[in-house]
Amino acid sequence: MIIKTPIDLELTQISGQTSQPPWKQVNNSFKEVVQVNDKPVIFDVKQSGEFLDFNFSGEITQKEAISKINYIYDLDFDLNKFYKYLSNHAELSAMPEFCNGLRLFLASNPFECIISSICSANNSIKRWTKSISDIKQKWGTNYHDFYSFPSVQILKDVFLDEEEEFDLSDNNDLCNCSNNLKSCGVGYRAPYMRKASEFFTFEMDFSEIQKMSYDEAFETILKVPGVGPKVADCILLYGFNFREAFPSDVWIKRIVSHLYFDDKDISVPKVREFGMEEFGKNAGYVQLYMFHYARKSGLMKQLKK
Repeated sequence: MIIKTPIDLELTQISGQTSQPPWKQVNNSFKEVVQVNDKPVIFDVKQSGEFLDFNFSGEITQKEAISKINYIYDLDFDLNKFYKYLSNHAELSAMPEFCNGLRLFLASNPFECIISSICSANNSIKRWTKSISDIKQKWGTNYHDFYSFPSVQILKDVFLDEEEEFDLSDNNDLCNCSNNLKSCGVGYRAPYMRKASEFFTFEMDFSEIQKMSYDEAFETILKVPGVGPKVADCILLYGFNFREAFPSDVWIKRIVSHLYFDDKDISVPKVREFGMEEFGKNAGYVQLYMFHYARKSGLMKQLKK
């Protein structure tokens, strides 16, 4: 079926949003298993002109499937209205030309976004997406060669590294020690991932986050070991759809400084505060467009010098 809402599917998929790795590309389609009302469903999307061609396979209704795909790709968000907003800001007006059709790629599984966001810290897009894909294949459930993300209960009991796996394995003489988090290339982030799993098993339920105000949710997510302000904002934006989040790191700092502060050196916390105050409910989208505008326009290369 064709969903007549403009989107650049490939750009959205590969944009590095920490909700999840890109879906598996099969010919011209992107496919993934998605849990809809606790039922595994294979979603299949491809570009059709400027719109999305969507099919699914699973025991849910078409209405349920459309609701879920609309959420994941944020298809109810009015891009044309947003582009008018950008055009009214001189600093932002060129961005639609470079990012036309880019949408939020929201998590169907908030826990996957939490672990993805932790994994993305001080990491390249290529490396963290491979690590998350490896975690899914090792401990997720296989549905027709597509792997769900493991539950918090499963991940909290995963071995951290080779040493722990060897020490705790029932028969360590036969242990090849490749069934641990560090074997997925996550490095020093492994303990944080397991502690996050414990936090959302014993201390906090995902459903509670969505009921909170942004400020309360931000302070709550900061309690998760290994989560700083930038990762917390990524989790809130891509995992829980808090649009006022403005994830800020050294690159967003450089871009904002260049566009708004004559390249003056300002702190990352000040950049985050500026973004949230200046852009309000558009902050998450503006941050997304800023980053990809800088990548595609050549601004990022200029700012590296």
